[in-house]
Amino acid sequence: MVDKKEAAPGWPIITGEYSIGDPSKCVNVVTLGSHLDETPILEAGASLVGPCKTENLGIEKVVANVVSNPNVRFLIVAGSEVKGHLTGESILCIHQHGVKDGRIINSTGAIPYIENVTEEAIARFQKQVECIDMIGNEDLNAIIAKVKEYDAKDPGAIDEDPIVVEIEGGGEEGDESAGAKPLASEVAIIQSRIKNIESAMIEAGNMNKYHSGVHAGKVEGIMIGLIITLGLLGLLVAGGV
Repeated sequence: MVDKKEAAPGWPIITGEYSIGDPSKCVNVVTLGSHLDETPILEAGASLVGPCKTENLGIEKVVANVVSNPNVRFLIVAGSEVKGHLTGESILCIHQHGVKDGRIINSTGAIPYIENVTEEAIARFQKQVECIDMIGNEDLNAIIAKVKEYDAKDPGAIDEDPIVVEIEGGGEEGDESAGAKPLASEVAIIQSRIKNIESAMIEAGNMNKYHSGVHAGKVEGIMIGLIITLGLLGLLVAGGV
């Protein structure tokens, strides 16, 4: 019998568009952009199952609900990838590479920026769960089989207390009253391109400063060389006289 621990009171601590099973189970399932029949997945042994559509707020909720339940040791990422957001890829990236300067490393999603989850929670997420890549797979039987496979591998709860993450606007994705509304993929792509343009402009400005410095240095060097040359010529002339 594997060891189990109590999840944070009221788990899952962040509300969302998902169904809840037994919190002592070790498998959570994310179905990305797909809305599948969640009941048989829960019956197969999942503790929580539901879609995740955004690579920022959505992933923050996934991380928060994992680290607040030490019993969760596997995260199955299945279902259709979300166009523009590439949420599945971003989940795998944050698990494998983490976050730098607020951005999920190596994610090519439109807006993979993490604002509400601490470095401690991200490190715990990476340590606590193994991610199983089933991105693009909507076969309910295959997902159920994978849940049963990893439920049978239950290593027990991680030997650490739950971490409670507070997320501003922690309601369901798409709920405007929650205070944070995920963007449509087209808008997200535009925002991402604007950020890229801003970064390119900053880089271009830095390069211009660099080249200006180099040019000024060259002019200054020429003038110094000319002065030295004229001085040497003056000495030679004076010595000849």
